[in-house]
Amino acid sequence: MNWLDRAISIFSPAWAYKRVAWRNALRSFYDSGGTDRLNSGWTTINATAEQTNQGQRDTIRARARDLERNADFAESIINSFERNVVGTGIRVQAKVVDIDGNEDDKLNQQIEDLWEEWCRARNCDVTGQQSFIEMQQMAVRRLIVDGGIIFVKAYTNTGPVPFSLQAREVDDLDTSLNGLPGASGNRIVGGVELDKYNRPVAYWLKQYTPDGFWNGKSERIPEQRVIFLWRKTRPTQIREVSPMAKTLPRVRDTNEFIEAVSVKERILACLSAFIVKNNPSMNSIGRNVKVDTKIEYPMKTLTPGMIYELQPGESVQTVAPSGQPSNAKEFIAIQQRLAGSGQGLSYETVSRDMSQVNYSSARQGLLEDQRTYMMWQQFLIEHFCREVYTEFVISAVLSGQLNIPDFWQDKRRYLKHVWIPPGWSWIDPLKEINAYKIALNTGQDTLARICAERGEDWRDVLKQRAKEYEFAKSLGLDLSVLTGGEKTGGTQQTQNWNTAE
Repeated sequence: MNWLDRAISIFSPAWAYKRVAWRNALRSFYDSGGTDRLNSGWTTINATAEQTNQGQRDTIRARARDLERNADFAESIINSFERNVVGTGIRVQAKVVDIDGNEDDKLNQQIEDLWEEWCRARNCDVTGQQSFIEMQQMAVRRLIVDGGIIFVKAYTNTGPVPFSLQAREVDDLDTSLNGLPGASGNRIVGGVELDKYNRPVAYWLKQYTPDGFWNGKSERIPEQRVIFLWRKTRPTQIREVSPMAKTLPRVRDTNEFIEAVSVKERILACLSAFIVKNNPSMNSIGRNVKVDTKIEYPMKTLTPGMIYELQPGESVQTVAPSGQPSNAKEFIAIQQRLAGSGQGLSYETVSRDMSQVNYSSARQGLLEDQRTYMMWQQFLIEHFCREVYTEFVISAVLSGQLNIPDFWQDKRRYLKHVWIPPGWSWIDPLKEINAYKIALNTGQDTLARICAERGEDWRDVLKQRAKEYEFAKSLGLDLSVLTGGEKTGGTQQTQNWNTAE
């Protein structure tokens, strides 16, 4: 209460109370919501996701592609996702069971063999240029850089199954149709035709001439034939926006900083030489010394072992630029750490610098990175891989490549499958193997989950081990794993290869 309120309270306490109450109500309860001097330049507005994104979506995508081409800093982030989310490929395993609930190994093997053949470039890609694994890799790259990618289901007569994929860029969505009515009175936003619930019912994709130019026309493709991959982060979001949006300014600033430091270092490494004419005229009493008045010398640069004769009265003076070499390591490291954290990655993953970590910190950072990769893996499996596999099996049944008489009566059972993402290697194999062994012995973990973390199927592991034991036995070898006593550093495991008696 200030002096004026105190004076008013003497004559009218109620009036003074109201003044204090209103003043407190006008104060900001959050520092971030205040409009004082510190936040005077922080101007924001609430809008729907599409209103926020559509104005700068194309600009952000173009800038992200530019840094993808020209900034190794950005490429390190993109490559981290590409290597760890897909790597050597997300593999499928059919899990069809019979009426007794047991896995139908024969049918599962038949489906997987047909799938493996279809995944080749000449079969799964309508252009015949990319295998299915390469499509997965491209999908992750375009999701990180562009924010999305489109796959159109094509039905052709080539390949073992009359089904293939056509990859399209998000640029192909015809945004010129915004606001125009679509079929059945639907509205079109960003080239996407929506019903009253904002559910996509069709996509309007641009048509191009044979030489690659848009002819001004668009094709309406029903939603059932389109796989539009993009991550939705707000309920009102209709189209993609590049996840690199928050990182692009930092990457660009770092790129320009490195260029400036490089120029400075090149300047500091330069050596300049100037010719000084002490007495250009060389006049004397009685007799003048003839001086060559030419201004330029035929040689403009210094070379090792160079000997050149100057004119009389001239000398050479060298100039070495002074200045301290810039130590850009700390600045670049901070920028890499911030840019990596903005994408859910650790500094070590983005920079490949392991000089500041030990086993514990390296493992903790790797676990956090793996959680980021697993989220993208799950997204890719749910929205892309499962959709493609379902369409593949249905096309194989319709074309007679898979003979399943009661498929349509029990379609869910025959479409059952799992996807196995690529795994990650151990940081310290001895420590982690011992930890897995203890977890298995105490019932805290399963062989299936441990194998899945390494991108392997536990059944395949056991089958392969059984084959190895049988083959070793046929050679007269005893392949056994013997567990020794407890020793410093954990449980010691020894593997003996002894000639069978």
